[in-house]
Amino acid sequence: MLRPNKHMNPDQTSLALAGRMLKRLKRNRVEPYSKLLQVMEREAPSADVLFPTALSLLFLLGLIEYRSTTDSFEYIGP
Repeated sequence: MLRPNKHMNPDQTSLALAGRMLKRLKRNRVEPYSKLLQVMEREAPSADVLFPTALSLLFLLGLIEYRSTTDSFEYIGP
């Protein structure tokens, strides 16, 4: 969820999932969409719902790019 409240678990937010994704993409540089989704679903229980918003956040911050030819994401951040 993008709007936090006092009842939310901080580990089950879009921001937390985006951090996990960023850590993995920094390590691997390029990750296929299906593999990234699969790994995030194993790590976070609500990743299937939060995955699109976490990707959007990283994309809007200019940290990742989508490569349509290979259906993968590439880390381009600093």
